Amino acid sequence: VQLQASGGGLAQAGGSLRLSCTSVGGSISGYAVAWFRRAPGKEREFLAAINWSSDFTAYEPSVRGRVTISRDNDKNEVYLQLNNLKPEDTAVYYCAAGIWQQPLSTGPGLYNYWGQGTLVTVSS
Repeated sequence: VQLQASGGGLAQAGGSLRLSCTSVGGSISGYAVAWFRRAPGKEREFLAAINWSSDFTAYEPSVRGRVTISRDNDKNEVYLQLNNLKPEDTAVYYCAAGIWQQPLSTGPGLYNYWGQGTLVTVSS
């Protein structure tokens, strides 16, 4: 399974973006999927995760309320809605899929498949 993240780009502070994650070579509908990001000069950071059925979600507390994760298994896609963007949200955003689903993992180690990342740049 290869993941593909898309939807990044240049946005203004206060704006919104919706990132998408899909897969080739297999479906991610049965996997937990998470979003991480890596800002310039910083460590990779967990943002949100969702289990296969959308019954459970997990969020990094610092972004809760501005970020929403969702999925559409019929379309084989997982989304990350980013609202009220801030310059510090500038980063490469990655989606990742893994089998472990309960509890949802906030660390990268239990996610077996990763996308190439999509760059989000937020201007002030």
